[in-house]
Amino acid sequence: MKRLTFLLFCLLLGIGMANAQTTKVTGTVISAEDNEPIIGASIVVKGTTIGTVTDFNGAFSLDVPSSAKTLIVSFVGMKSQEVGVKPTLHVLLASDNQMLD
Repeated sequence: MKRLTFLLFCLLLGIGMANAQTTKVTGTVISAEDNEPIIGASIVVKGTTIGTVTDFNGAFSLDVPSSAKTLIVSFVGMKSQEVGVKPTLHVLLASDNQMLD
């Protein structure tokens, strides 16, 4: 009986540790020119395919692996920006005039 209890304890501990390996990052993406939210901006964990897009308010939420250090925020016609992983982010994207030419 003690072995079964110990085995169940180890299993539950392992599941708890597996869930703790991600960080929830939330934030908004705003245009630097007019301070309006950017709808559909892409937020991707650098070096992976893990990502999301912003909603109608420019807001996003993303579960990021604990080993990740950088997010890439991009949108068509705007300069991409690399930001460090923090629980809450406020990103300002500037237009990229060279891409529009």
